[in-house]
Amino acid sequence: MRLAVIRNLGSPRGLPTAADVEDFEQEIVDQYALAMAAAGFSDGHVSHTRATIIEFARSLPGPLWSAGCDDADRFLADMRRAGRTVSTRAGKAGALARCYDFVIARYQDDILALTGVVVEQPIDEFNRQSGASLGKVRVPPSDAEVDGLFAKWRVSVPAARKYLPAARDYFAASLWRRLGLRINETRMLDIRDWRPDLGEFGKLHVRHGKGSRGRGPRARLVPAINGADKLIDWWLAEVRHQFGNDGADPDAPMLPSERYDPDLDRHGRASDDSLRQGLAAQTGRWLPGWSGRLTPHVLRHHCASSLYSSGMDLKALQELLGHEWLSTTTRYIHVRSDHIEQAWVHANRRVETRFEGEV
Repeated sequence: MRLAVIRNLGSPRGLPTAADVEDFEQEIVDQYALAMAAAGFSDGHVSHTRATIIEFARSLPGPLWSAGCDDADRFLADMRRAGRTVSTRAGKAGALARCYDFVIARYQDDILALTGVVVEQPIDEFNRQSGASLGKVRVPPSDAEVDGLFAKWRVSVPAARKYLPAARDYFAASLWRRLGLRINETRMLDIRDWRPDLGEFGKLHVRHGKGSRGRGPRARLVPAINGADKLIDWWLAEVRHQFGNDGADPDAPMLPSERYDPDLDRHGRASDDSLRQGLAAQTGRWLPGWSGRLTPHVLRHHCASSLYSSGMDLKALQELLGHEWLSTTTRYIHVRSDHIEQAWVHANRRVETRFEGEV
């Protein structure tokens, strides 16, 4: 990638030609890409963000620094008319907002001196789209529904036509339910990632946690609470070795596919699709009211909500789920309908108890 020449205080003031305007605009985009790389964002994220900025720039009648909220309104409305999904529009709006934060912070003075334009943030609270505000809230099924699904699923596993894939799919879904792991975090586990020697319950070394905003994998240690320790022991002691002789290989995948790789002398990893299909099939069979709606991520929301209702505090949930921000964790909490009423009752009982003690 070639970077444009960075201007300094000794540079001539003004952008007299169209080529000068284009070069300065390219300099800003390149410097933002360099800043993202320095902050640890992945190459894919940087490339995707650059493409969004260029797409927006081509929709403008003038250079990037001339954009206003009305330009962003038109850009986002055109994407909606073109059939772009809610998540796509929200992602592009977020990418543009962060880009203009960069431009305002680092280039505001130069742009004002060179062009007389005061840069404004074109993405504001009125046109920035939010997935949650547009109906993407993943409210999970109740504890009773999930308990019933997994109880029936567990009993059905020994009689499955293909026992090993059935047991594997049950094991994976149980990790989503009990520990709130993401599907990719689950499938990327190796046998060596189970550390029963750490802590009271043992811990899973999740090496492929999701990095925020395009950053690389974010590793963490997840305590095997909520019955996950017994689940993992069952899987490794009774099932995993039946896939083949790689069950004793610490570098072999925790969740193998049925296909053996002779070059690596071990099984390959189970795919996202096979694990999703396993959950979908059992949901359709044992919890038909949630058929097509119960996904691995919905089970992650269920885990957060269930543990919170059981008394786990938000900070602990944040660490368990691997969230960078506590505000993200709060969006995963879906409490029962009488939660506010119960909190009110408990608060009043505490007040009554305190006054009784003072009498």
